[in-house]
Amino acid sequence: MVLIVLESTTRLLDPVRGALMAVAAPLQVVAELPYLLSDEVGDVIASRESLRQRNEELERRVLELSQISQQYMALKAENERLRALLGSRARLPAEVLIAEIISVLPAPGTHQVVLDKGTNDDVELGDAVIDSEGLFGQVVEVSGFTSRVMLITDPSHAVPVQVNRNGVRSIAGGTGAPDLLQLENVSVTADIREGDLLETSGLGGRFPPGYPVGYVDAVVIEPTAAFAAVSVRPLARLDRTRHVLVVLASESIDLHGPEVEPDAEGAFEGLEGVDARSLPGEARPASPGAGGGA
Repeated sequence: MVLIVLESTTRLLDPVRGALMAVAAPLQVVAELPYLLSDEVGDVIASRESLRQRNEELERRVLELSQISQQYMALKAENERLRALLGSRARLPAEVLIAEIISVLPAPGTHQVVLDKGTNDDVELGDAVIDSEGLFGQVVEVSGFTSRVMLITDPSHAVPVQVNRNGVRSIAGGTGAPDLLQLENVSVTADIREGDLLETSGLGGRFPPGYPVGYVDAVVIEPTAAFAAVSVRPLARLDRTRHVLVVLASESIDLHGPEVEPDAEGAFEGLEGVDARSLPGEARPASPGAGGGA
């Protein structure tokens, strides 16, 4: 009773209690050793299992984030392409329609793709197709929901062009190579230089005028040749573009051009004093390729 009263009311027995705890500590450790060992072993097993599960969870999360990142990059690139396409609308005189390439025709010797827009979207035969960089091709076949486009590099395709620098006109035909056009029947005296920008001339009414086609890559003049060999690198990304613009030219471009009466009275009214040599010459029939290879 005396020890209980002293323990509860004073601190005189603190040194004695500390000494007794020091003496009893080894006995307490030995008594609790089985429980301590079992807990440590259980913790090790549990920690390994939790680490394995955590590792699997992190790997799965990394894969999910990788997929999301890839989709984000694809959407970002697609958004940039669409923004570039929409930004090019200001240069066109006609209404345009965004279309996506859904397949490539595997026929040998041809460069053609299939779009996901057809007559239900007002796409018509002969409509010009462009991408964010330049002329892409033209529609050569249309169904209700799809359309087939011939690229400008197809051997059967040709487009009237002019040199941006001086207005010299020519016809750029496809060569079958995926990144090469050839100017047809270029005189050796024509003022065409390497690096000149070629753009659509608008002749024939098939393509809108002033849209870039490509840059002159090389001009080769053989001493005995009647024509110069002029190769052109197209600006359109023909092998990597996914979205294109279909120019609904029928709504704003007359494909046949205005009819002119050669004998109409008053055709040259108001031209007094103008030298007759400065008037346009007689119109010549267009070559088969001038219509754009349709």
